Amino acid sequence: MNKFILKTTMTPKGDQPQAIKKIISNFYSGNKDMLLLGVTGSGKTFTMAKVVEKINKPTLVITHNKTLAAQLYSEFKEFFPDNAVHYFVSYYDYYQPEAYIPRTDTYIEKDADVNEEIDRLRNAATASLFSRSDTLIVASVSCIYGLGSPDLYRDYRIDVGVGSKIEREEIQRKLVDIHYSRNDKVLERGNFRVRGETLDIVPAYEETAYRIEFFGDEVEKIKTFNYLTGEVINEIPSLSIYPAKHFLTIKDRIGEMRASILKELESRISYFKNQGKLLEAQRIEERVRHDMEMIEETGYVGGIENYSRYLSFKNPGEPPSTLLDYFPKDFLCFVDESHMTIPQIRGMYNGDRSRKETLVEFGFRLPSALDNRPLKFEEFRERTNKTLYVSATPGEFELSKVTEGAIKKPADFYENRRKGKEYPNIAEQIIRPTGLLDPVIEVRPEKDQIPDLIEEIKSRIGKQRVLVTTLTKKMAEDLSEYLAELSIKVQFIHSEIATLDRPEILRDLRLGKYDVVVGVNLLREGIDLPEVSLVAILDADKEGFLRSEQSLIQTIGRAARHEEGKVIMYASQITKSMKMAIKETERRRKIQAKYNEDNKITPQGIKKAVRESLVTEKKTTTDVNEIDLKKIPKEELRVIVKDLEDKMELASKSLEFERAAELRDLISDIREEQQKEKLKRKLKKS
Repeated sequence: MNKFILKTTMTPKGDQPQAIKKIISNFYSGNKDMLLLGVTGSGKTFTMAKVVEKINKPTLVITHNKTLAAQLYSEFKEFFPDNAVHYFVSYYDYYQPEAYIPRTDTYIEKDADVNEEIDRLRNAATASLFSRSDTLIVASVSCIYGLGSPDLYRDYRIDVGVGSKIEREEIQRKLVDIHYSRNDKVLERGNFRVRGETLDIVPAYEETAYRIEFFGDEVEKIKTFNYLTGEVINEIPSLSIYPAKHFLTIKDRIGEMRASILKELESRISYFKNQGKLLEAQRIEERVRHDMEMIEETGYVGGIENYSRYLSFKNPGEPPSTLLDYFPKDFLCFVDESHMTIPQIRGMYNGDRSRKETLVEFGFRLPSALDNRPLKFEEFRERTNKTLYVSATPGEFELSKVTEGAIKKPADFYENRRKGKEYPNIAEQIIRPTGLLDPVIEVRPEKDQIPDLIEEIKSRIGKQRVLVTTLTKKMAEDLSEYLAELSIKVQFIHSEIATLDRPEILRDLRLGKYDVVVGVNLLREGIDLPEVSLVAILDADKEGFLRSEQSLIQTIGRAARHEEGKVIMYASQITKSMKMAIKETERRRKIQAKYNEDNKITPQGIKKAVRESLVTEKKTTTDVNEIDLKKIPKEELRVIVKDLEDKMELASKSLEFERAAELRDLISDIREEQQKEKLKRKLKKS
């Protein structure tokens, strides 16, 4: 049996040892739900890795966005370099779902850009689950969407071993059946080629090619080789080839599937005609019959997932197969940043259902398309076994589950902890390995908040950095403009700032290009800024999502990586949320200070290198308007585009998806400008 082997020079410190011990002990005792309540900078990922190593079960780590998933994937890859660590997120760089707007009679066709590298990683993840028991997959919430039957995916793999009797033509037929394409000129992922008595193939989930050499109808050798250079790497005794796609059409059951779909189609046509909806009747008939012809001829059609109920031979209303069904029953599940991830999982079903019901009602899809959906939250819970929720500010659901309903609201939990109450299913990680304390909090009058803030900023200029949170975008912009007039190096950041520019602004803050960054709610989670010693919260007493207890605790955490960390709340009154956030921070500071005193630890600020920029330094490569296409020879322009495409592919493989998206948009803009130039020349000639 493959085992998880953690390779690191790190050792458990602070309260990591007790958290690790408690989680493992409770899981071994048969508990289904555990909570790791870890403050910012306490090393929660390392604790998770230690639990994985000890429990030694296939593991799924779910988080709420691609960027955080990529970060966790990189960290777990470093912790488990010899194990099967994989990455599973939505493979769309751009995705516009199919939709219909009755009010304006607007049909929006599905439009998407599939990221080939992410598609490979998704296939690698599912293939690994069937071939290795030491598999850890970091996934976004897209893992609860329909994926195709795991039984078909496993059963239709092709197993080949040295000495086995099988005709080359038979392997070719089987490869085509599981969506591999023959290409004797160019060998790429998902393709195979035949040369004499050898068959070369690049599985859809591999970066390595395989060569199967035959002697008559017997497999003589199986080799791995680099399909770019042709260099043979080694010989292997056997090979399993999994399907190139997760949705499979089984040839000997296409007739049965087609008959069932056409039966539903006839029922739907009758329904529309009885309702006097002749347009809808014609529309659904044309669409479904076209799809059936494509599936019969090629085994595939765009939107094939809408027939997933029939492809998987499931009953009406039965939950779809998802990534969770590819795991064995006893797998381990971590829900990272659970206060954000759980609400996402809860909300995905209803949003998807509403859109699809409209498509069904107006004849764009059959009612069975409703079974191509995300899991309902209850179905998600049924499919998870041992679950560890990880958060610095857990939500009501997690707290209710791990306390068996005793806690209904986070405020109740924090109040009970201040009174010393312990919870057996909650492991707290309050002590940081660096000895840093939670920041000091001051509440100051709202009346003179701006002049007071300016004095605080000036005392830190050139030495430390400042974050300021506002309630509105306009206030962030206006305050930034005012500070800039006072010669303070400042920049604002909010949702209208381009995605790629946001990390650049924060990077420039760390480098000292700015002393202050003013933002709205983008400064709450996932930002690692050790240079920030002050966080100022304006209008802290305006109760709501941005000033809730959870949001305030997350915001306070932004100052927890500096030894002089301080938070100033500007308010006219102390709200319930403020009071609870302040009390919880004070509770943690006392525990941290006592630990440092007992163990003679001197708090040390975090020293962390500034990552390289995600965007290029030259503006000409990020703005097509600065490229004069008329002055560039056509041949050279082709070279530029090819270079950009290579960089885009490299960024994608490096999991720098925002960078890849920027390059994709730039290539698209250049081609659009080229088309405009061609049109101008045609108009001049005419």
